[in-house]
Amino acid sequence: MSNFSLTASILKRNEEGQSAFIPYMMAGDGGLDVLHERISFLEEAGADAIEIGIPFSDPVADGEVIQEAGSRAIKRGVTLRKVMSELQAQLHSIPLVVMTYLNPVLAYGVLEFVEDCDLAGVKGLIIPDLPHEERGLLSNALIGKDIALVPLISLTSSPERIEKIARNAEGFVYAVTVNGITGVRSSFRSDLMDHLSDLRSVSNVPVLAGFGISTSKQVRHFSAITDGVIVGSAIVTAFHEENLEKIQTLIKAGRTAVSQ
Repeated sequence: MSNFSLTASILKRNEEGQSAFIPYMMAGDGGLDVLHERISFLEEAGADAIEIGIPFSDPVADGEVIQEAGSRAIKRGVTLRKVMSELQAQLHSIPLVVMTYLNPVLAYGVLEFVEDCDLAGVKGLIIPDLPHEERGLLSNALIGKDIALVPLISLTSSPERIEKIARNAEGFVYAVTVNGITGVRSSFRSDLMDHLSDLRSVSNVPVLAGFGISTSKQVRHFSAITDGVIVGSAIVTAFHEENLEKIQTLIKAGRTAVSQ
């Protein structure tokens, strides 16, 4: 089991007989001045960690909702460096997981980026376009830091590759539940449950399901068969529409299911 506070936060929830809930929010959508307010709201609503997306001009893993949120943030002049500076200005007790792409990190400078993440209280990194074989680009700089490099595992990965990634995972395994980009889905593959079960059996860290999970029913469903869920597009939409009750309802749905 990886020795990271991000893992500990998820396991604490699991030990209470509940599934973990990680909401995704786009930093700078609505302005950076509301970033800390939204983080505090999500923490008070019961989130176990918060995934903070960084706006990027070529977000290959993101669906329409998150792309549009990123575009709104970019129009406000939001950058990775500005987000890191804002996060450092006010620390939070809840684990923060920064989701960004490799190019902004390389432009920032890997060592400087990792140091700034550490100063900002970031406990996890998700870099969807960083191949597992190239993870040393970041993992070497993370040695000695309480910052997990969280892997994504897709449905198309071979059993051998899944086991390799899962056994070396840090923080948690981000189990992608659909083929393609993020966004709302009404249905999932029929063999998905077997895939998630197999993944949990080989992983040394908690397995959380994400991509396409957007309704309370879906949250309850996946909460019952994994260690937790990640909800993105529905949270981003709710913040944009100022429907905070919707967010509370989604998080509460995750609390009604007990992971087996």
